[in-house]
Amino acid sequence: MTSRNVAFIGLGIMGFPMASHLLSAGHALTVHTRTRSKAQPLLDRGATWADSPAAAAKAANVVFTCLPDTPDVHDVLLGPAGVIDSARHGLIVIDHSTISPSATREFAKALLDRGAQLLDAPVSGGDVGARNATLSIMVGGDQAAFDAALPLLQLMGKTITHTGPAGTGQLTKLVNQILVSVTNLAASEALNFATRSGLDPAKTIQAVGGGAAGSWQLTNLGPKMLAGDFAPGFMIDLQQKDLRLVLESAAELGLSLRAVELVSSLFAKAQAKGWGREGTQSLYKTISLPT
Repeated sequence: MTSRNVAFIGLGIMGFPMASHLLSAGHALTVHTRTRSKAQPLLDRGATWADSPAAAAKAANVVFTCLPDTPDVHDVLLGPAGVIDSARHGLIVIDHSTISPSATREFAKALLDRGAQLLDAPVSGGDVGARNATLSIMVGGDQAAFDAALPLLQLMGKTITHTGPAGTGQLTKLVNQILVSVTNLAASEALNFATRSGLDPAKTIQAVGGGAAGSWQLTNLGPKMLAGDFAPGFMIDLQQKDLRLVLESAAELGLSLRAVELVSSLFAKAQAKGWGREGTQSLYKTISLPT
């Protein structure tokens, strides 16, 4: 692959390993994040620091962002010293955040007015998928921009799907989050039931995980639940943000998503206990709390 000038903005649990894959592949990487110390390992390996999103975009042909929520993406893309200040024909901006689909369409229009293309490309697979470059990436936006970006996306993910125009990547991610969150609840309740029934829960995972009851949540989060390991691969606070986006979009469609509402209420209980920065597997202990 020909070396390209790329920038990455947002070096959290997901963004850091994703940016690292670009650097390892030989691309010239410019980085920006709120806390510069988080970028230091990449800078030590040859990445370049930018003092603002605009400065990062000025040096790049492709800009990646991976940020917590819609307001963060707005500020980085359209705020003072934002990416839009360096937007130009041929620039591709790839947003890996999970944010509002309607806001995404607005951001895409604003960048297109300056000649740049925005691809909304939220990811699934957690920190493990980010580290191992096995993420699922759902991408909305211009087909030609997707085709141009695909070799870079393939450095981070294994399942990469162009879902349609701007905003459809985010909508597809919300479908993903419905499935993830409700399946997490099923795994949590099932393992609580197994433990209370006197079963060996580890053997129970082995017994049922290979059949129709198997799931990523059960296989990957189940052992952590049983071990009391609640370190975040994906934090409850971020899952709650995603479920808020799901419920907002559902309301726009006139849909009632009762299972999502239940999971969200349980995560709210976890947040009230101070567990918001723990992993979503903390749902396991949350369902045992008094109602």
